[in-house]
Amino acid sequence: MASTFSFDIVSDFDRQELVNAIDTTKRDVLSRYDLKDTKTEIELNTDAIVINTDSEFTLDAVHTLMQQRAAKRNLSLKIFDYGKVESASGSRVRQEIKLKKGISQDIAKQITKIIRDEYKKVQGSIQGDAVRVTAKSKDDLQAVMQRMKQEDFPVALQFTNYR
Repeated sequence: MASTFSFDIVSDFDRQELVNAIDTTKRDVLSRYDLKDTKTEIELNTDAIVINTDSEFTLDAVHTLMQQRAAKRNLSLKIFDYGKVESASGSRVRQEIKLKKGISQDIAKQITKIIRDEYKKVQGSIQGDAVRVTAKSKDDLQAVMQRMKQEDFPVALQFTNYR
């Protein structure tokens, strides 16, 4: 029996969980006494979150709330790519937070290099914005998963299509 097993390393997030986290953050902003009168707007687009508020202090408070809500919904905080804080009209501040999805070529090359150097019986191949890992032993694949969890990449990694 010479069957091979595989899994994919991807960087993705659950969109519905993010929508729920943003909605909860909006409700918290409206109910908190220190943020109630700031007229803070949080807008979720397809690939970014835009926050418009009255000061950098309230922006930091909104960040904290949003991160807490995302963590409670098992979303990695690595999906947020904070842009620079811009001045908006009426002495307000605005910030765009891009949502990271997919593994870049540089990170995919790092992952395949680690697999190639440390695991001789395992192959890693880059397929678009994912990395496919194949081996003849499920134990080798489990070892690769554990090793990738130890590494601190700038993106959140998930393991899918394990077969």
